[in-house]
Amino acid sequence: MVMKLPYLGSCLFLVFFSLVSIVASGSGKGLPILSFDEGYNQLFGDDNLVIHRDGKAVHLSLNERTGSGFVSQDLYLHGYFSASIKLPADYTAGVVVAFYMSNGDMFEKNHDEIDFEFLGNIRGKNWRIQTNIYGNGSTSAGREERYNLWFDPADDFHHYTVLWTASHIIFYVDNIPIREFKRTAEMGGDFPSKPMSLYATIWDGSDWATNGGKYRVNYKYAPYVAEFSDLVLHGCAVDPIEFSSKRCDSMQSWEQLTTSMTPSQRSKMDSFRRKHMTYSYCYDQTRYKVAPAECVINPREAERLKKFDPVTFGGGRHHHGKRHHHMRASRSEADSI
Repeated sequence: MVMKLPYLGSCLFLVFFSLVSIVASGSGKGLPILSFDEGYNQLFGDDNLVIHRDGKAVHLSLNERTGSGFVSQDLYLHGYFSASIKLPADYTAGVVVAFYMSNGDMFEKNHDEIDFEFLGNIRGKNWRIQTNIYGNGSTSAGREERYNLWFDPADDFHHYTVLWTASHIIFYVDNIPIREFKRTAEMGGDFPSKPMSLYATIWDGSDWATNGGKYRVNYKYAPYVAEFSDLVLHGCAVDPIEFSSKRCDSMQSWEQLTTSMTPSQRSKMDSFRRKHMTYSYCYDQTRYKVAPAECVINPREAERLKKFDPVTFGGGRHHHGKRHHHMRASRSEADSI
C-alpha cells in the first residue's frame, strides 16, 4: 500500500520502477492486491454490497430499491488502477456498471474523470464498453468511445485497467491496450490533472444506456450482480486536505518512460480498434464539423466507422437527432487481436 505525503519521495521511487515494467508488459502482474478493508469504503447500497473471499472480492447488485458502489479510501494523482470484473448475465438492458476515477465530490464545477462504463443489453446481445475522459469540468465536450468485445464479459472474469500519467491515459482490457489519450497543448486544462478517487458502481441507466433508452431495466431479472476481484490501487496517494498537483512533479522521469507502447502492444490496439470500435467522438461529424484538437485521425478507423454508420461518421443527412449521452444520469478471440 502506498504511503502518504510525508513519504511521497520513496513512494514515487517505487511507482517509477513498477510502472515502467507495467507498460512494457501491458500487465499489472506482481502488483499488490488490496483487500476491501485495506483500500475501499462502501459508497452506497446498504446490503447490495457484499464482501467475499476475506475481502478479496466484492459483489455489487442492483434491484428495484437501489444500486450499490464503493470508493477508494485515498485520492491518487496518477498510477495504475485495475480490477477483474464479471458482469451480470441474461437480460441486462438499461444496467450500467462503472469502474472509474473522479473528483466530482470535491470539484463540483471543474471535476476530472476517467471512465470505464459497461452498458447492458437485451437478451442475445452482449454488453458494450464505453470509455470517457473529462478534465476541469469539460463535460460539455464528451470524449466517448464505444466498443464491442471479442468475448462475453458475463461468462467469466476479465481484467480492466486504467493507466494515468501527467501526459497520457491508456485503457486496457485483459492487458491489451484499447485506447490511448495524450495530453496536448490545445486541450488547455481539459486533461485530468487533479487527484481522484477510484469508484465502482452499478445503477439504473434506463434513460440512455441501451439504444438511447429504448430498452429499460426489467426488474423481474433482478438482482443484477457485478462481481469484482483482484483490485489494484498503485499510484501516488495524496493527502485529501493538503494535496497539491505539484507534489508529484518528481514523477516526471517515469512519466516520460511510460508514455510509449511496445510495437506489439500498438499492433494489438490498432487491431482491436479496427475490429471492435463502434463509436468515437473524434469521427462524429454530427457533433463536430472539425475534429477536436486532441484527436489524431486514423484513416482506417475513419473508413470503418463511416461504413458502420455513414450518417454519424460520413457527414450524411441526419433525419432524427441522435443523442449522445456523456453524463451519468446519477452518481448517489483475444488471440485474433
